[in-house]
Amino acid sequence: MQHAAAGWTQQAHRPGTPPPPAHPPTHAAAHPPAPPGWTPPPGSGPVPHLPSAPPPAPAGPDATGHVRLPPGGPVAAPTAPPVRSGGGPGTGTATLAVLLIGPAGAGKTTVARHWAQRRRVPTAHISLDDVREWVCAGFADPQDGWNDRSEAQYRLARRTCGFAARNFLANGISCILDDAVFPDRPVVGLGGWKRHVGPGLLPVVLLPGLEVVLERNARRTGNRRLSDEEVAGIHGRMAGWHASGLPIIDNSTYDVETTARVLDEILGRAVASPPNW
Repeated sequence: MQHAAAGWTQQAHRPGTPPPPAHPPTHAAAHPPAPPGWTPPPGSGPVPHLPSAPPPAPAGPDATGHVRLPPGGPVAAPTAPPVRSGGGPGTGTATLAVLLIGPAGAGKTTVARHWAQRRRVPTAHISLDDVREWVCAGFADPQDGWNDRSEAQYRLARRTCGFAARNFLANGISCILDDAVFPDRPVVGLGGWKRHVGPGLLPVVLLPGLEVVLERNARRTGNRRLSDEEVAGIHGRMAGWHASGLPIIDNSTYDVETTARVLDEILGRAVASPPNW
């Protein structure tokens, strides 16, 4: 099926009126209009035809389904979702934004991806570590020392994740982010995520025991694997979340499926009664 070229319309032929010519007049092709104020140089050929400017973009969604983000419009608190068909608690079909917090080796990325894949509504998973590693040449690895460059790349990755989350949410897609946020850095930690995503962000802490975290970290490779001293230090700082009032999941004895189910139940209660954080 052939379509008319963009910017052209087809007019219906009315009885009693001559049909439009199959080709434009030859003199029009030989002498196209010149732009105002333009003078051809001596000895040059015909003035080239300059197409008109394209029409302005429509205000609503375009042909790709993109929805424009309202300026400064972070995600609001979600509405209470329907309960599961089995009668148990859960997030149901609610559109929501989740921040899964935990130390290295807690299983944040694995659990977040599993939870997102099992939902009945479109849900995206955004990992801060994955976004940080988008930088190939010049990647500032914090294991080489925490400095201004690694701090700048971390903040850039967080802003990128926040914008991605808002973009998904504006298009009706839930999202879950994961990051090792420390309770003793509220301004650049949890407060930073709240600024980038919005007050409707639901934080949950994944905090298994130290022995479990050390064992899981030992199975890692590349720059995702940390030293035992670093893991112990991070885990100790994460213990501060116990006094924060945020929901905490000790998944020391849980598999991924069980942890994702417990996470969904906790989020279902948080949606019904949003925490004050």
